[in-house]
Amino acid sequence: MINVIIVDDEPLAQDVLETYIEKIPELNLVTKCSNAFEANDALKNNDIDLMFLDIQMPQLTGIDFLKTLSKPPLVIFTTAYPNYAIEGFELDALDYLLKPISVDRFMKAANKAIEQVGLQQKDGGPATSGGGDGAPQQEYFFVKADKKLVKVNFKEIIYIEGLKDYVIIRMDATRVITLQTMKSLEQKLPSNQFMRIHRSYIVNIEKINAIIGNMVEVMEKNQAKHLPIGKNYREELLSMINQNRL
Repeated sequence: MINVIIVDDEPLAQDVLETYIEKIPELNLVTKCSNAFEANDALKNNDIDLMFLDIQMPQLTGIDFLKTLSKPPLVIFTTAYPNYAIEGFELDALDYLLKPISVDRFMKAANKAIEQVGLQQKDGGPATSGGGDGAPQQEYFFVKADKKLVKVNFKEIIYIEGLKDYVIIRMDATRVITLQTMKSLEQKLPSNQFMRIHRSYIVNIEKINAIIGNMVEVMEKNQAKHLPIGKNYREELLSMINQNRL
């Protein structure tokens, strides 16, 4: 069970988060706070694992409050202002939820917290790449293309492009076109290696050269290729970038 507090000066925002938290059995809402001072008392008097922290609050912002804590719990920032994302992740926030928060985006952040707490409870030991049984992670799959089953190695994929009912898997040396939906293919890919950046694009994180404005740059056949970043995917991409930023 993960003990949670909500810190937000907006009652409606508190209610939305409370409703979402109640849907996840692993989360236990301890209390709701309207400002940093209430939250400070709650942290002193309770064993808190996770804090949903609003940024724009009166008297003391969420960012400034987090800076005062010597041993903060895991933090997921919630805010209506996307321009705070960089600063939030520089404070090692676990995630950054942009209001209005959708239930699917909340669940993704909550699952990340559940996984992180699980790792901490195992003395901080790294998770195995292939699951709890120590089995090696699968490195390929087969797709039907040109009336045959074609083996596709994950490491060779540069990006995947959706085109109506088909997807184009673009690799270093070739491409494969298969009758498949982006959603079904995304579910088969390891989430630590691939990321959906647009309704029509999934990219191999290892193949990203740069982020330029609202574009992801990869190399395809020795030429720079720029893929658009969809507004619904930018938040998660930004989270990944800042977690791996020097």
